[in-house]
Amino acid sequence: MKLSVQLAPKNKKGLLLANPVMTASGTFGWGTEYQHLFDIQKLGAIVCKGTTLKPREGNPQPRIAETPCGVLNSIGLQNIGVDAVLKEKAPVWAGWRVPVIVNIVGETVEEYARLAAKLDGVAGISGLEVNIGCPNIEAGGAEFGANPESAAEVTAAVKKATSLPVMVKLTPNTGDIVGVAEAVENAGADAISLINTPRGMVIDIARRKPLLGNKHGGLSGPAIRPIALYLVYKVAGAVEIPVVGIGGIATASDALEFIMAGASAVQVGTGNFAEPGAPLDILEGIERFLKEEGTTDINELIGVGRE
Repeated sequence: MKLSVQLAPKNKKGLLLANPVMTASGTFGWGTEYQHLFDIQKLGAIVCKGTTLKPREGNPQPRIAETPCGVLNSIGLQNIGVDAVLKEKAPVWAGWRVPVIVNIVGETVEEYARLAAKLDGVAGISGLEVNIGCPNIEAGGAEFGANPESAAEVTAAVKKATSLPVMVKLTPNTGDIVGVAEAVENAGADAISLINTPRGMVIDIARRKPLLGNKHGGLSGPAIRPIALYLVYKVAGAVEIPVVGIGGIATASDALEFIMAGASAVQVGTGNFAEPGAPLDILEGIERFLKEEGTTDINELIGVGRE
């Protein structure tokens, strides 16, 4: 049975995954936090926490609010900064079988390029995931991924600064996600992942104030899965590069829906909080499905739901 998928067929280095089950940025730490819970080396890839040029403390508490079938989070990209990642995390990853993809976040196009350059050629780092769902401080705070032009500018700058495979993570907080997808593909992206979290909020009626310290946050979990699936379906039909599906995936059936919609791989995010072993359970469920269906290659299922 063939479970391997190639996420960067146009890149010289390529990004071959042993299977299509990945973890989503911000939900799996640096990978080391979960390795005592199950064999993380069996996963297709691990996407680490969003990484910035300098360490960040994140947003004020509270940062998490449960909602029906989901979670609102407002972590604020708390992380140790790229230099600490290079010194403390990459040497550990270099000894792993599972590929590690570093999610990078900048406030300017130049910051994205500098991050990409610092991570280029580092042992233990197999690729970059470019988070364009963050505010562009040079453009009045609008998300980089809100329009095709700014998304393409970031993608081109990152591609110029690195030889690593580049996957661009799209935000649903735009009225033209297909246009953004096409723009980053034309700018050289090797793959696309989607969706990042839609914005939402909760009001604490006792305090008569927003519950989250940052007032609003990103909604994740099963509540967003149908939206994510629809957008993956739309984007996969518009681009020729691989697409990675994200959004409320908690079971093998969920993952297979995304694959049949056109995703080459999936990322498990909030599902890790409910069940830390969810990614491995999903992988085993996919294997069972293939055996039951008599399918010998996972790639045969990519996009079959589009026919």
